Amino acid sequence: MPQAVTSGTDDVFAPAHIGELTQVIPPELVDAVLDETGACEQRLRSLPSRVGVYFVLALGLFEHLGAALVWGKLVAGLTAKVPQPSEKALRDLRRRIGVAPLQRLFDVLAGPLAQPSTPGVRYRRWRTVAFDGCGSLSVPDHERNRSWLGRVERRYGPGGYPRLMLMTLCETGTRGLIAAAFGPATKGETDYARDLASHLTSDMLLLADRAFDSNELLADIAAQGAQFLVRATSVRRPPVLALLPDGSYLTRIGSLPLRVIEADIRTRTADGGVFGGTYRLLTTLSDHRADPADHLVRLYHERWEIETAYLALRHTLLRGRVLRSKDPVGLTQEMWGLLTLYQALRAIMVTAVETTSGCDPDRAGFTIALEAARDTVVSSIGPAPAAGPSTCSDLVGFIGARVLQALLPRRRMRLSTRIVKCGTSRYNSWNRDGRPRDSTPITTIEITVHPPALPNAHDPGRAPSGRWGQVCQILAANSNEAMHTRDIAQHLGLATTGRPLSSLTAQLCYWARNGRLIRTAPNTYKITLPDALTSSTGP
Repeated sequence: MPQAVTSGTDDVFAPAHIGELTQVIPPELVDAVLDETGACEQRLRSLPSRVGVYFVLALGLFEHLGAALVWGKLVAGLTAKVPQPSEKALRDLRRRIGVAPLQRLFDVLAGPLAQPSTPGVRYRRWRTVAFDGCGSLSVPDHERNRSWLGRVERRYGPGGYPRLMLMTLCETGTRGLIAAAFGPATKGETDYARDLASHLTSDMLLLADRAFDSNELLADIAAQGAQFLVRATSVRRPPVLALLPDGSYLTRIGSLPLRVIEADIRTRTADGGVFGGTYRLLTTLSDHRADPADHLVRLYHERWEIETAYLALRHTLLRGRVLRSKDPVGLTQEMWGLLTLYQALRAIMVTAVETTSGCDPDRAGFTIALEAARDTVVSSIGPAPAAGPSTCSDLVGFIGARVLQALLPRRRMRLSTRIVKCGTSRYNSWNRDGRPRDSTPITTIEITVHPPALPNAHDPGRAPSGRWGQVCQILAANSNEAMHTRDIAQHLGLATTGRPLSSLTAQLCYWARNGRLIRTAPNTYKITLPDALTSSTGP
């Protein structure tokens, strides 16, 4: 069924467009996903399914407008006679096409956007990616939404809008989306991350925060052949198997051989302030010569690019507004439409930037691209007909030209307190270390890699205190041989039966689960001490 895209046509299906973004989401692609998902109309309609898909995308493009006004935007630049449906007809159109076409459309568009030579998208031979969760997407406080997502609980009872948890796998250099999952926040970020781990490939280097250092998740990531650089929680104490010359060390977590970097990071600002903290990073990049510790510490900062992606999605595209749908099916359709629209905008931005040699995708402004895309919908600027070989100007188009005309300045090193962009939040300012509220230039960043403080039988002053220190000294005194729980209890002066032994057994199991001890057999443990360490040769 032919459907026109540009203005000046008498075809009643002319609203099947979203301006210049139709180049990324052409009618042929929409028809293909509708056919694949079985959502095509069964009879001739004034509002066919293809129009419904573009209408859902336009709802995301004009999130601040009601359905009837969005339809008015779609037909504003058309000269053909088009239907003027009621809001009920538009709701029925959304219900008829369902969720599957929008989800499949996102699956087709999702993936890395940059070429291998694009600046800022790779570390050595790996494409840097990150995943993280966004739990600040509010939905209408309707009974059907609450039955799916639950309700936000305050100290004095229920309050606020229900929240949708969004988890994405993002290409850090372009902030393009590789995969996404969303649903109730009760499922947890780690579970959503495991759903996305299958989208990792062997040419990717994953950067992730402290919530994603569980043994099972790390094993899932490694099983995909991807490398990772993940910040560990402060309670994790991996066993030290080999010290490396740069201050990092090798360890084993579960069945994974890993490298650990413990570093102190201090930033000095122009006004004389000093801020920072301690980081413990886990990585599969075990060669300290090819990947020095300080290089990896600096690389980890790229993880924050996914936060910028959420800023664009949550506060630029949505303007911080509550989503519009009042039932789970509508919310799911709306979210896949928003993610598809976001990915299409990023694709055009990256294509435009890559026409300028040496230009980093960081310099493309999402707000500029979004406003230009809205202008093309109202004026019905669509894909130009092919006439001969394509040129750079053909690739850039109207949106890309706007982006290139207003490139952002190169990234500057700045520091400020973290702000929760919600006026009613009890945690409006996350500022435990006293950072300045206004953006302040950073003059220097100092990175100090600390070798681990290990227990040593010949240097008791370095041994940790408490029960853990006692166990370390017992194992050290026995040449680091594996010992049974009863033998350790006997050295500690505890009873070898009853509750004292049960308590010690539970404690040793806990330390083994957290990587501080190595379980060699049931109720038998050991720990690697400096006397048994092997250092890598070389500088």
